[in-house]
Amino acid sequence: MDAYAVIGNPIAHSKSPEIHARFAAQTGQELSYECLPAPLSGFRAVVQSFIADGGKGANVTLPFKLEAYGLAGRLTERARLAGAVNTLKFEDGCILGDNTDGAGLVRDIVRNAGVALSGKRVLLLGAGGAARGALLPLLEQHPSELVLSNRTHTRARELATQFATYGNLTATEHAGLRGAFDVVINATSASLAADVPPLPAKVFLPTTLAYDMMYGKQPTVFMEFARRHGAIARDGLGMLIEQAAESFFLWRGVQPQTAEVFAALRA
Repeated sequence: MDAYAVIGNPIAHSKSPEIHARFAAQTGQELSYECLPAPLSGFRAVVQSFIADGGKGANVTLPFKLEAYGLAGRLTERARLAGAVNTLKFEDGCILGDNTDGAGLVRDIVRNAGVALSGKRVLLLGAGGAARGALLPLLEQHPSELVLSNRTHTRARELATQFATYGNLTATEHAGLRGAFDVVINATSASLAADVPPLPAKVFLPTTLAYDMMYGKQPTVFMEFARRHGAIARDGLGMLIEQAAESFFLWRGVQPQTAEVFAALRA
């Protein structure tokens, strides 16, 4: 039976084993999937041991996505631009690194939430790894404008310069935001600290989708903030499932259906 795993620290809380078990049952694929904890200084050793034991691929979560990027012998274009890897495939003695986070985000917004990004005005909050992974997939949807906003304007401007050739991308400080947006995406970790980026209320309309990449049993503080200003709010559970489906496809060549998995995990 082909073996897969998710590697992180901490990792026991991960929903990935349940998600991939459901994908495997749905598609008739025989595989095992487990959580592999790695010491903070031992990621490479855990990966090499897993490969030696016959592992075929792995998901990578915090804090090892940058190390996974350095470990990969080959990178997909979206992983190269993201500067981080969340999916590894072990094949023919080579390690392929991919980043499926941005694709999962876009698929959840466009297909599951039913919100088109083409021709829309989109605001992306943050300039860290989550934002980097989202930029190329978002720009590939051809929004009329993608605005990148971060507390540290220098980092946002550097990212905007790096991705300038891929679409209409600009950077600004939170205080410099002008007008309303069709979609506002929170790619910061502020929700983990029960914090909200200091946004002007005018960025939201009643038709605005306010999307937080974080998820939990309760709405995040960002979602509550957006709803108070009339927006439609959605958390990142669908993104988690869709990025897992993208990893599953990379490994198995089969695209699983995500709706029933989303309903099960939400319940």
